[in-house]
Amino acid sequence: MSTDQPPPGEPPEDDPFRKKPQGGYPPPPPGGDSPYGGGGAPPPPPPPGGGNPYGGSAPPPYDPNAYGGGNAYGDDQRLAGMPPLAPSGKRVLARIIDIVIVAVVVWLISLIFGGLRYNTDHMNYGRSVGQSLIAAVLYIGYDTFMTVKRNGQTVGKGLLNLRCANLNDGTTPTGQAAFVRAAVLWLPAVFCCACVWTAICGGWSFFDRPYKQGLHDKAAKTVVVVTTP
Repeated sequence: MSTDQPPPGEPPEDDPFRKKPQGGYPPPPPGGDSPYGGGGAPPPPPPPGGGNPYGGSAPPPYDPNAYGGGNAYGDDQRLAGMPPLAPSGKRVLARIIDIVIVAVVVWLISLIFGGLRYNTDHMNYGRSVGQSLIAAVLYIGYDTFMTVKRNGQTVGKGLLNLRCANLNDGTTPTGQAAFVRAAVLWLPAVFCCACVWTAICGGWSFFDRPYKQGLHDKAAKTVVVVTTP
């Protein structure tokens, strides 16, 4: 082993830390780039005209009249041109009106086709299932037909100046979207848990942000908005 002493301030030659810089990491390369190969240069500025510096086409212009209102959107609305979202209380009132209308029809049909009094549990069960099937068909058919044929308005929505619209562009939902929306709302409610499911599914709009959607709206990708009287 050499007996030469290192100059003052330098570690001895056999010091295991001699060849490592202070901190144990290599110094950053000149120019400020990352030592891990990521590069430290900022992203390129956007090209003239506001295009996307990362490539890809810009989104198409939004039609301010697509939702049928054309009002400016507020804090809870995120799509330009979307009219005010329907207050959840008015949505509940519109739904109650629709329920009463369909319930009267269900009751009348039940009187016509199944109004006999049954004494056995089996017959009562069959009558109950039959009424549930009639109710499911009428509720789903009513909601789907009215939504498609009346520009997103059932009777209740029309009376309260509300309408159902596609979330992405404000157009009237297609038959498929309207059917999905109605089925998610009515099938569980008619066959197993009417009050609980209706409260959860429709009441979701009281807490949902930013579009105040019920669970049936989320399934169909729709919103309910205010229309111009």
